[in-house]
Amino acid sequence: MNYQNICQAREGPAAVVTLNRPQRRNALSLDLMLELIACFEQIGRDREIRAVILAAAGKVFCSGHDLSEMAGRDINEYRRIFDVCTELMMKIQAIPQPVIAEVQGIATAAGCQLVASCDLAVAAEEAAFATPGVKIGLFCTTPMVALTRAIGRKRALQMLLTGELVDARTAADWGLINRVVPAAGLQAASRELAAKVGEASSLVVALGKQAYYTQIDLDQPKAYAYAKEVMSMNALAADAQEGVTAFLGKRAPCWSGR
Repeated sequence: MNYQNICQAREGPAAVVTLNRPQRRNALSLDLMLELIACFEQIGRDREIRAVILAAAGKVFCSGHDLSEMAGRDINEYRRIFDVCTELMMKIQAIPQPVIAEVQGIATAAGCQLVASCDLAVAAEEAAFATPGVKIGLFCTTPMVALTRAIGRKRALQMLLTGELVDARTAADWGLINRVVPAAGLQAASRELAAKVGEASSLVVALGKQAYYTQIDLDQPKAYAYAKEVMSMNALAADAQEGVTAFLGKRAPCWSGR
């Protein structure tokens, strides 16, 4: 597809999706979000893609919603924007491939939500994160959903109520991102992580990702009831049998994706 606000490329078994509105600080306009949804939908159907890297052009990863679309609209237009935003965040977690945020700069408001919604995240030392909507009279309520699930109540509320920037090291300590690296090594780090993910069976990774997001908000008895059924079905898969046999035989497995 010909995208206007994003770029898509293939690097071996990984797809690299880049936010490409640097002149607007990669703000999530309605058009950009719709393009991302379409892009992730297409990636999700491609069994050759094993992982996705979500990057951004320019100095800012993502500044959140495009504020030019947030003034003077009616309630239905605002609902449309947040409906599409919610669909985007859920699409990231719904596709079978793990999505890795490659954060080179500041990620604020819905941009912070975007990072929190990705399955994994690597950030440069210069990156920083904030949910500053409270400062402009528009509380970061939808970003709060992803943020709270990533870093917990007290830390999320600190970010939401103060709007202050959190540096990359603190974000890693809080669990918002997985790893902090020098800017010069950011691309290598995200690709290293994508390659590690790609070493496993694509079927098993997809099954595991879906199971993770299904069980995470269940109470413990329901989570175990669900997880044991998924694991039982997983054990029947050809790749599970191949993996166990390969381990017992002290050889490398040969995945079939079945």
